[in-house]
Amino acid sequence: MKQLFSFIKKEFYHVFRDWKTLIMLFGLPVIQIVVFGFALTNEIKNANIVVVDNAKDQASEQIINKIEGSKFFSVQKTLMSPSQIDAAFKEGKIKLAVVFPANFNEDLLHLNKASIQVIADASDPNTAMTLNNYISSIVTDYQTQLSQTASVPYTIQPEVRMLYNPDLKGAPNFVPGVMAMVLLLVCVMMTSVSIVREKELGTMEILLVSPVKPLMVIVAKAIPYLFLSLINLSAILLLSVYALDLPIKGSVLLLFGESTLLIITALSLGLLVSTITSSQQAAMFTSMLGMMLPTMLLSGYMFPIENMPVVLQVISNIVPARWYYVIVKAVMLKGLGFSFIWKETLILAGMTVFFIILSLRNFKIRLE
Repeated sequence: MKQLFSFIKKEFYHVFRDWKTLIMLFGLPVIQIVVFGFALTNEIKNANIVVVDNAKDQASEQIINKIEGSKFFSVQKTLMSPSQIDAAFKEGKIKLAVVFPANFNEDLLHLNKASIQVIADASDPNTAMTLNNYISSIVTDYQTQLSQTASVPYTIQPEVRMLYNPDLKGAPNFVPGVMAMVLLLVCVMMTSVSIVREKELGTMEILLVSPVKPLMVIVAKAIPYLFLSLINLSAILLLSVYALDLPIKGSVLLLFGESTLLIITALSLGLLVSTITSSQQAAMFTSMLGMMLPTMLLSGYMFPIENMPVVLQVISNIVPARWYYVIVKAVMLKGLGFSFIWKETLILAGMTVFFIILSLRNFKIRLE
């Protein structure tokens, strides 16, 4: 155990004596969370929606047919109670719900006006607004058709309700994505050079003759970055709450636990990169290229996964940021508990075990 602490102490020295590493470790997350949180916006074209037709009359069927005919929606027609709709939103199965009242056609014919309830998941405000605009456009088009054949104009008023983010702020969408990207990039890049550095500095021979087992060496190299990454996570959450006005609706302890799991996943992935590269430059390049692009493009926070080709949707399943992004949105924005995110947690845990086994195997081969 004393030898393990000695290795951990050595790794801390490596971190704190390099000012470039410290800037990357602490400066990059702060800059990214501020820039992405305040400056960026995005757009999404389509999503899964549910249509609840309590009227089952001619008017509602015609509007539903128009919605189904649109290329922007994947429509599920069903009868659901308000609690079932709320559960579907919490589980992430739908992005929008359209509810027709029981007396829709009757109100339209006798009162010349009727209402439709539109419920959107505004944890992604751009998606919510885009889908709401599409629904409004379809309803407006139907009204125009009615006005051409009727002596009295009809009015159909969508009643919009935005869940989880009623003010449609951009931060609730980008903060979870930036958290995933920052934690992955920083952890992977920092640990990816740890074993390669030993070889370049000529200290690999010390490890060869050391009585410490390979697993303990890997643990010793990961612990300092785990500790520093938790500090990074705390800074990101403080900035989110106090600078971006984004309260944490769920359990802070659960959020820290899930974030720690992602950090361990990223650290093990970085160690894997470090065992298969021959120089620090190659390790940094591999980490940057291998993590930044998949995290930005395939995690779902900049571009919707359901819009991608099937091949890319399958590939996105091996990107840790995809599952962490779902977890953070569920805990931070929706206030959900572990029962809603256990599947994503198991996937991340499986990735962690896989990366650790590969890292240990490659490290043993390198020592030999």
